[in-house]
Amino acid sequence: MTQTRFTKLAQSLPATVPFVGPEAQERLSGTAFVARIGANENAFGPSPLALKAMAESLKDIWMYGESENHDLRAALAAQHGCRPENIMVGEGIDGLLGYLVRLLIEPGDAVVTSDGAYPTFNYHVAGFGGILHKLPYRDDHEDLPALLEKARETGAKLVYFANPDNPMATWSRGADVLAALERLPEGCLLVLDEAYIEFAPEGTAAPVKIDDPRVIRMRTFSKAYGLAGARVGYALGAAPLIMAFNKIRNHFGMNRTSQIGALAALKDQDHLARTVAKVRAARQTIAEIAAANGLTTLPSAANFVALDCGQDGGFAKAVLDGLIKRGLFVRMPFVAPQNRCIRVSCGTEADLAAFAAALPEALSEAQSAAQSEAR
Repeated sequence: MTQTRFTKLAQSLPATVPFVGPEAQERLSGTAFVARIGANENAFGPSPLALKAMAESLKDIWMYGESENHDLRAALAAQHGCRPENIMVGEGIDGLLGYLVRLLIEPGDAVVTSDGAYPTFNYHVAGFGGILHKLPYRDDHEDLPALLEKARETGAKLVYFANPDNPMATWSRGADVLAALERLPEGCLLVLDEAYIEFAPEGTAAPVKIDDPRVIRMRTFSKAYGLAGARVGYALGAAPLIMAFNKIRNHFGMNRTSQIGALAALKDQDHLARTVAKVRAARQTIAEIAAANGLTTLPSAANFVALDCGQDGGFAKAVLDGLIKRGLFVRMPFVAPQNRCIRVSCGTEADLAAFAAALPEALSEAQSAAQSEAR
């Protein structure tokens, strides 16, 4: 019988994906979630202008999307005060990370990241044969100085750093990120993931010059703009690096309706401001719910909050399972000691009311189980 001749690299990789989606969990349980507050989606939704533009575009869906993303790149360039040549649009940050790794990483190349940081980046690095070097968080923050030192030790080509961070929602001052670049080794590129930057305090965005060849910044329409299902992200960087994406990207990878929706969303900055205000209020509500149940929360610069369950990862997992059993889709960090927390996305009033009702029961159940094991 003829067998498919996979590459040695493909044969060595596990058949897995970074995340198990809520739909897969619903199929497994046979029950729909009451509140979907685990994937850091924007439950407040996109701009009505974006929805209208996307609906009107459907009559032309027989056409491919515009392969150069010309209008969207021009609008983004105007917003960021740069040239379209400094911007690459892609299928979400996830897609752009995959293209970036394909451009730069060959089998055996070193890449540095934080242990427990965004796993999709690691997934792409493994898929192209890169060697990941992981460092622990420091005080629930990604430790940029340590990451850069590890890059120097290993000769790394890439360093991944998210600001604000996922899964902890902590952040660094942009000025500190800029200063740290002086320690970036020659020939190493800092991948600065700014997916949550719209929710962060002023001064969080690193004031990096657009043509600085040491950095590529990643932004998205999935979070603050509420278009996660549309899959629209973009990269900002020096033109030679950005234009190199054209060598390997899927030129018709962008959905036409997604392009049109993102362009309309970008124009509705009033809606963006209202969304940020709703997220700020939801973060406060989550903190109040946590405090009412004897838990603490980490300060958040994102559209989710990390709740410290006060014990180890096993206890936090029991709390998580209790919430899922009660119809709430939530997630938690993968690596200790951050896995003492659960991560709750900012949801609607109804979402957070459901969370407030379920959390005491889930905590009580987890505490009873822990006490039984201790006997």
